[in-house]
Amino acid sequence: MIEGPRHFLDISALSREEVRAIVDEAHARKAARIDWPKAAPDEDKPLDGHALAMIFQKNSTRTRVSFEIGMLQLGGQSIVLNANDTQLGRGETVQDTARVLSRMVDAVMIRANNHQDVLDFAEASDVPVINGLTDLSHPCQIIADIMTIEEWLGDISGKTIAWLGDGNNVCTSFIHAAEKLDFKLRIATPANYAPRAQEAAAAKAAGADVSVGTDAQAAIDGADVVVTDTWVSMGDTDKDARMAAFPSYAVNDDMMARAASGAVFLHCLPAHRGEEVTNSVMDGPQSAVWDEAENRIHAQKAVLLWCLGKL
Repeated sequence: MIEGPRHFLDISALSREEVRAIVDEAHARKAARIDWPKAAPDEDKPLDGHALAMIFQKNSTRTRVSFEIGMLQLGGQSIVLNANDTQLGRGETVQDTARVLSRMVDAVMIRANNHQDVLDFAEASDVPVINGLTDLSHPCQIIADIMTIEEWLGDISGKTIAWLGDGNNVCTSFIHAAEKLDFKLRIATPANYAPRAQEAAAAKAAGADVSVGTDAQAAIDGADVVVTDTWVSMGDTDKDARMAAFPSYAVNDDMMARAASGAVFLHCLPAHRGEEVTNSVMDGPQSAVWDEAENRIHAQKAVLLWCLGKL
């Protein structure tokens, strides 16, 4: 029986053993490169001769750079395809683009507007497809976040993570990860901006300790990790309503003081300083955002190796 390609579309689709293996590989790859030049290849060059195509329907800083540098470090090469520069941006179907790229590269990363487009692309692709961000989820970010939490606090199992703000795609991927790695997730959002109810329900049904409410202080009290994101994401058209709804969810010094002693602050970036987070928190001693950003490289490498059967 011929198995299909190993796609990385959502953490919910992986086993806990697979998620753990990816995170552990990210830790190991980073540890092996301390003080190396950023583009120097890893000693084993596990993806020598491999090519990754990257499709961007949304702007990117960290996703693009981390995948490009990650492929360099793994010994492979990458090709960037902005949607407006391809036939996909001029009416070619997602499926036809997938079939063509499957003949030309070894894997495809897509940063897409619509989650369904990534699912359709993967269904037609003969090579692994990686979700680099959609309107529904952002699984690559969460691998880097888990890695960062463990660097600062040790094993994530049993830790309490507080999510404050918009129940967006990153929040959804945290819900998926809570099911796999046994941490507690407390989500606080304005009522109209909660994550999709079915995501939390599915995680709870699988045994995850996930709660969703509107009380930011209750969510953050005693938390080991505090996470937030921008209040207005790419594609959101209700900026005025959002800016009115979210101020009480801002992470400032008073809010961080409610978390556990030694709690860590995370933000996937870009941050709107003075809105969802203050400068004193972003630049303070509890902030792990710069480690988190760097760890996107190591997380992407581990995801690529898993997709291509190297783990």
